[in-house]
Amino acid sequence: MSKKLRTPEEALREMQNGATVMIGGFLVVGTPETLIEEILKKGVTDLTVIGNDTGFPERGIGKLIVAKRAKKVLASHVGTNPETGRQMHAGETEVVLIPQGTLAEQVRAGGAGLGGILTPTGVGTIVEEGKQKIEINGKEFLLELALQADYALIKAHKADEKGNLVYRRAARNFNPLMATAAKIVVAEVDEIVPIGKLDPDEIVTPGLFVTYLVKREAPCDE
Repeated sequence: MSKKLRTPEEALREMQNGATVMIGGFLVVGTPETLIEEILKKGVTDLTVIGNDTGFPERGIGKLIVAKRAKKVLASHVGTNPETGRQMHAGETEVVLIPQGTLAEQVRAGGAGLGGILTPTGVGTIVEEGKQKIEINGKEFLLELALQADYALIKAHKADEKGNLVYRRAARNFNPLMATAAKIVVAEVDEIVPIGKLDPDEIVTPGLFVTYLVKREAPCDE
């Protein structure tokens, strides 16, 4: 039995109000639904949530939005969850919209220990407001700061007992990046296999990044 295996309650026991949480997924594909349910059950609030999107009202990060557990959301789009837009316009939740590629690079930079990235995306638009611009070889770039979190909640298809992770197709998305950029990484997985059963070429996230494993009980529809 893996020494990293925990119940959802055990894995998130130390999560506090006000935590910064990265949550993997793209329109709920590759999103750790079991762990999101545990956040709701635990009752933590005032979270800063970093994710590609806010899912749907009844799925994924959207459940946290509807329950008003997030005080701030950083995402690339919120169009599939009308409640996010409503809370944003009502001033109930701070929503920071970030171009998708920029968001991915900010997370990658956080995982690599960098201070930030330089990108031309957003120059000359509302995106540049309040940000430092740097000119290189006559071209302007925005300095976008790296992102890190207290927790990364990610979803993988398989893990071995050491926590090495294999993803399934498009469910991979933001999950590997987020696994490198948080203090505590909890991976929700469909299957846990003995050490040596995974093809090393399949492994995307090495187990050294993974703090805890949580076995998903519900059938996976991804």
